[in-house]
Amino acid sequence: MPWNNQGGGGDGGGPWGSQGGGGGGRGGGNGGNPWGQGGGGSPQDLDKVVRQGREALGKMLPSGGRSLSLLVIIAIAIWAVTGFYRVNPQQQGVVLRFGEWVRTTAPGLHYHIPYPVESVMTPEVTSDNRIEIGFRDVSGNSSSRRDIADESQMITGDENIVDIDFVVFWRISDAGQYLFNLAEPDQTIKVAAEAVMREIIGRTPIQTALTEGRQDIQAQARAQLQELLDEYGAGVRVRDVQLLAVDPPADVIDAFNEVQRARQDRDRLKNEAEAFRNDVVPRARGAAAKLIAEAEAFRAEVVNRAAGDASRFDQVYQAYKTNPDVTKERIYIETVEEIFSNVEKIIIDEPVGGSGVVPYLPLRELNKNSGGN
Repeated sequence: MPWNNQGGGGDGGGPWGSQGGGGGGRGGGNGGNPWGQGGGGSPQDLDKVVRQGREALGKMLPSGGRSLSLLVIIAIAIWAVTGFYRVNPQQQGVVLRFGEWVRTTAPGLHYHIPYPVESVMTPEVTSDNRIEIGFRDVSGNSSSRRDIADESQMITGDENIVDIDFVVFWRISDAGQYLFNLAEPDQTIKVAAEAVMREIIGRTPIQTALTEGRQDIQAQARAQLQELLDEYGAGVRVRDVQLLAVDPPADVIDAFNEVQRARQDRDRLKNEAEAFRNDVVPRARGAAAKLIAEAEAFRAEVVNRAAGDASRFDQVYQAYKTNPDVTKERIYIETVEEIFSNVEKIIIDEPVGGSGVVPYLPLRELNKNSGGN
């Protein structure tokens, strides 16, 4: 038999013709070291060992053994070639070793240890996935949506109830995380999206959610959902969150519309009142400013006139003290001038007066009549 121990008793021999057996031969228990004595040999010893191995293998194989070994080598080569795999541009490669995820590969040509040691999964990662929350699209168009009240009804920040239908669009960013970190990734994304939306609506007033706050709600939901899924290691990238409908519950829609109409009337009346106030108040302020300005001007006029009269009287008094006679005559002349300047008078020359002109003849009326003719 070619496996017999050539170095004595024991079962530590091998096909390499070891000279130590069972720990009792040379080398002190190296257990049939194929590299010669003591585990360390020269290159000549290594060549000798290889040659002995070939001889031992030839003795083991029957006639035609060389053909069988060639077939084995070819089979091994074919098996090794099966380790090459290609990942398409829209895919990622997930390499499993005995069923355990070990790495993720990008698109291109790669190699892994052939089956059954390693295997590869190539899921698509570029297609958009859609999750509907608050409704189910039963026929492919928005007019036939079936409402899911347990998902869609949420409480707002001012303790009202609002019915919200929204859609989450997402893609796989890391196929390995997506496949192995979560047991049910699709359901996890759905539950996480609903929780994030409820948290955002819970601090948003209903009026804001129904009107100008929709864009802000969508942006907040996308960012918070992405952050939450990253914490889970879901391997998912959230592309968009779209609010399809934000309405009051159907049971109270009529009452809510009445409230909305009342609020619109209130806002309209408030705007009209503001417009009236903006018209009346400036006009009243202008009139008040005008009266104040006129009063100030009148005050200044009176004060200045009084000051002027007082100054003139003082000047006359000083002139009177200096020369009383001249002052008296001047005052008399000025007084007569002032009086006669406002009196109608007719001056008749002395020759005419002596000719018998009646002093009370209404000459003024005669002059008017003659002028009219």
